[in-house]
Amino acid sequence: KAYGFKDSNSDTGNKLYFLDDSGKMVAVVYKGMSSMEKGVNILFSHIDSPCLHLKQIPIREDSNSSTVVFKTHYYGGIKKYQWVSRPLAIVGVVSKANGEIIDVSIGLDKEDPVFVIPDLLPHLSRKVQGDKKIADAIPGERLNALVGSIPIDDKRLKQKIKLNVLGFLYTEYGITEEDFISAELMLVPADDVRDVGFDRSMTMGYGHDDKSCAYASLRAVCDLKEMPDRTSVIFFFDKEEIGSEGDTSANSNFVEYVLAVLQDNGDSVSIKQNLNMLRSSRFISADVGAGVNPNWPEPHDMINAAKIGYGVCVTKFTGSGGKYMANDASAETVGLVRQILNKEDIRWQYEELGKVDEGGGGTMAMLFSKRGMKGLDVGLAVLSMHAPSEIISKVDHYELYRFYRAFLVEE
Repeated sequence: KAYGFKDSNSDTGNKLYFLDDSGKMVAVVYKGMSSMEKGVNILFSHIDSPCLHLKQIPIREDSNSSTVVFKTHYYGGIKKYQWVSRPLAIVGVVSKANGEIIDVSIGLDKEDPVFVIPDLLPHLSRKVQGDKKIADAIPGERLNALVGSIPIDDKRLKQKIKLNVLGFLYTEYGITEEDFISAELMLVPADDVRDVGFDRSMTMGYGHDDKSCAYASLRAVCDLKEMPDRTSVIFFFDKEEIGSEGDTSANSNFVEYVLAVLQDNGDSVSIKQNLNMLRSSRFISADVGAGVNPNWPEPHDMINAAKIGYGVCVTKFTGSGGKYMANDASAETVGLVRQILNKEDIRWQYEELGKVDEGGGGTMAMLFSKRGMKGLDVGLAVLSMHAPSEIISKVDHYELYRFYRAFLVEE
């Protein structure tokens, strides 16, 4: 709004934003001078990150330890051992029985309490954890967060600590135990974003994948000074970390809906015109890549690997096991991106997600190429991807913003 964009539900004009009813998908539009049928320049990114969701029946009093914990179900690809013995915050929404929506955020403010999943001390963990593979040392069902330990002073009651916790939730938020059934609450790191290194050249924080690209995209469209030739659109999606499934993901029809509204100028739009618009459109899947880790360089093909501080990452294909589940962009599409990067003197590098047989991964790119649009992944290198704290280069982040801004106005 500060940059002049108006709600599409109540306003018209060249600068609009579309907010999905769920609040989990957003599109920001700067209408161009040319017809929509000429095509649109689009940046796609996701704003969800790996975390720990609370189970729908999360509260359990443990008589052995005299504590109450919240049970969790991890969301997205994580290394479970990274989430223990660290401060966590609870954020999300609760839909009450009467339809009221309660926003919850506890632990991000310095004055708030935090929550923690206690690990086992090394003196007692040799058999329970130490002899197991790292992936099995902390099972998902053991990712239970401490939320209370004081009982209600009433000998007649059972589960006195649990009742005390529920009393707090009802007093502060009006939330009952049954309300958790219709809640979406998650545990996220409560750490601050910090500069890294003597030279402060990097930042470490939660959710750089993919909020760093989302932020660069948003700044790019907001900083456009003049009306572009082609309409410029950025999209933010949910649920990418679990395969883009569900009605708030890139697999939903939000893209088609937004573009259909933009095409509707009072005249009927044929199916052919709509398909022409999609097939003439260009997109960038604004997602991060894997930077070479100084401690574990072995999984990378160093000739095709991204390095922190070396600029924007261009990724022709993702997927795994022979490019399975990949968007394999055409030579012409990659060539256009190269032209923009070189014309604007933007520092860039080519990136592939590890050696051929080391694993790999996917992004949203293939979902949009299926719609007939032409594009590929362009992001920045990340260290410790999917960890509670991820690391990016400030130089890379700025160069990424410069590329996104140039791409949006490419004719």
